[in-house]
Amino acid sequence: MAFELPPLPYAYDALEPTINEETMKLHHDKHHNAYTTKFNEAAKEEGFDGQSAEDVLAQISKYSTKARNNGGGFWNHAFFWEIMTPGGSQPSGKLADAVAEFGGLDKLKDEFNNKGAGQFGSGWAWLVADKSGKLSVTSTPNQDNPLMDITDVSGTPVLGNDVWEHAYYLTYRNDRGAYLKAWWDVVNWDQANKNYEAALG
Repeated sequence: MAFELPPLPYAYDALEPTINEETMKLHHDKHHNAYTTKFNEAAKEEGFDGQSAEDVLAQISKYSTKARNNGGGFWNHAFFWEIMTPGGSQPSGKLADAVAEFGGLDKLKDEFNNKGAGQFGSGWAWLVADKSGKLSVTSTPNQDNPLMDITDVSGTPVLGNDVWEHAYYLTYRNDRGAYLKAWWDVVNWDQANKNYEAALG
């Protein structure tokens, strides 16, 4: 297949207690796998097999809702697994300086958590950077992301948190706010710094 389900970079239970093993198995093996399968179907049906997911998302307005929903789901989750790590880490490198310019880590977390909590229904919260390195916080519905040509705030994703109920419901029930707060304990800031440096080109 053109798009392959990436393996988790850690064990299913590695992010406990923040995210439990059952959630990770369902999230990766069922949800992400389904998005991957359907994105491959759309690729064949619409003739974009052979292109990168990023290239497809950058012109997603040309393609179907099936491509948009499943392409976003495929890319977002692959990104999501990489920006988490057992035990978490702290901001580093150029990103640490950008976070300080943003107003500090506490302010960033508050704005990010508020965006995530305020996203109606299913969606994602994002920290994005433009080419100048300026950080901004946004959210997107469903499986949309800031790479797409249909979003209000575009840029390179630096961090992203899944606020669909399947990401947290088994542990946090309907308390999305508690999940958002706990999620920072497993954020992989080293990977986030790499994402930030990629935004700078």
